[in-house]
Amino acid sequence: MPTEPAHPAARLPSPKAPSGRGQTAPRRLRLGTRASVLARWQADWVAAALAQLGVPVELVHVSTHGDVSSRPLGAIGGQGVFTKELQRALLDGAVDLAVHSLKDLPTERPAGLALAAVPERESVRDVLVSHVVDGLDALPPGARIGTGSSRRRAQLLHARPDLQVSEIRGNVDTRLRKLDEGQYEAIVLAEAGLKRLGLSARITQILPLERMLPAVGQGALGVEARRDDDAVLQTLTQLDHPGTRWAVLAERALLAALDTGCLAPVGAWARVQGDGLQLDAVVLSPDGRERLAASSAGPPQQAESLGRAVAAELLARGASQLIAASRRSP
Repeated sequence: MPTEPAHPAARLPSPKAPSGRGQTAPRRLRLGTRASVLARWQADWVAAALAQLGVPVELVHVSTHGDVSSRPLGAIGGQGVFTKELQRALLDGAVDLAVHSLKDLPTERPAGLALAAVPERESVRDVLVSHVVDGLDALPPGARIGTGSSRRRAQLLHARPDLQVSEIRGNVDTRLRKLDEGQYEAIVLAEAGLKRLGLSARITQILPLERMLPAVGQGALGVEARRDDDAVLQTLTQLDHPGTRWAVLAERALLAALDTGCLAPVGAWARVQGDGLQLDAVVLSPDGRERLAASSAGPPQQAESLGRAVAAELLARGASQLIAASRRSP
């Protein structure tokens, strides 16, 4: 599996403003966002990009179920716990667009909404953060490593079955504080989130993609709008990055075809290589002992077909049994 090239910048590139003149002044758009620091970064980026296009934006904070509960994600409903309230606000007309971390967005979208823009992706990789070691292999047997992701948990246990992988919840600052307090020897976070928050110095090791495939949509933003709001949809197309959209379409088609949710131990990474789109995927048992991997490539314009084909290969090799085991796992 090839290594991901370094992202050209720590933040997503801003779109260029159009050169046309004499246009009617655009209406102010209400952008729905969660109130966490990382969600605010995402919303501020979208607002700044739209401002460069001459579109004024007002941020509207929306509290989601995932924000107010400290229980494990699987125990509070799993899919959509960070997105349903934002989508409801869109459908109710309380906001005109909403920005999500795309890995949180369920593949089944409510009728009436469209994924209007997928800006250029940040790093897809996961990282280890630790005070006591310089990498995953240096952790002593039985070391406590924190993650709230079943995907990360399964891949960590596949690589290091001797580790004590423990649940951790909270935003990035909360997780780092728990690490600093000594509750864990290490934690695993998304590189994209740390880079966006200016916390890259906390990274101990960038985990190789050969050992830790990312979540579907990791590092990418998704901007939703109402399907019938043509003016907003047309504006948001200027934020879209075709290569990133093709990649996440392939990954999300894979996830949908596996008939699982974003909390299952499934990793996937699609990217444009030359004239084609490459997709690597993995499904694991909850304890990491069993691991199925599949890869394929195809034309970028057939991204969803590629995702379904890779999912079919995994299902033919027994992925449905591993996914069923993850649903039974506490």
